[in-house]
Amino acid sequence: MGEAADAGLLAVRLVLGAVMAAHGWNHWRGGGGITGTAGWFAGLGLTRPRLQAWLSVLTELGAGALLVAGLFTPLACAAVLSVMLVAGLLAHRPNGFFVFREGYEYVLVLGVLALALGAWGPGRYALDTAADIAVTGWAGAGVVLGVGAVATAGLLAAFWRPRRTT
Repeated sequence: MGEAADAGLLAVRLVLGAVMAAHGWNHWRGGGGITGTAGWFAGLGLTRPRLQAWLSVLTELGAGALLVAGLFTPLACAAVLSVMLVAGLLAHRPNGFFVFREGYEYVLVLGVLALALGAWGPGRYALDTAADIAVTGWAGAGVVLGVGAVATAGLLAAFWRPRRTT
């Protein structure tokens, strides 16, 4: 792939991983902590909001750490995609596109970046590559899209109960 491309993939993994870890940390320790995050999730129509808050924290911290290490990259990217799909569908879609209006612009960029990273692979500077377990190309993108979509659908089917407006 080349030195510059590998350095670019490392930068993408590090930034996306750090962003996800920061989100997980914020849901856990920032602002209202788990209680505040659970309240926000309840407002989105998710049942068992405290469980959802902890699952979000673990998913975001875990995916972030895996991306930074370049380990199980397609699964880490699938976790990012799923989190972004849930956030986009439940919290941001009603507000339109632009992030400055609480729209889905930001989560769309992170989700597409996760899907693209699944296709590109983790690059040379990754544990996946060192262990010779890197999955790239259509297979990597397929894992990200398939696992991310199934995880999102499963979460929504099991835990989302939108409020009915009368």
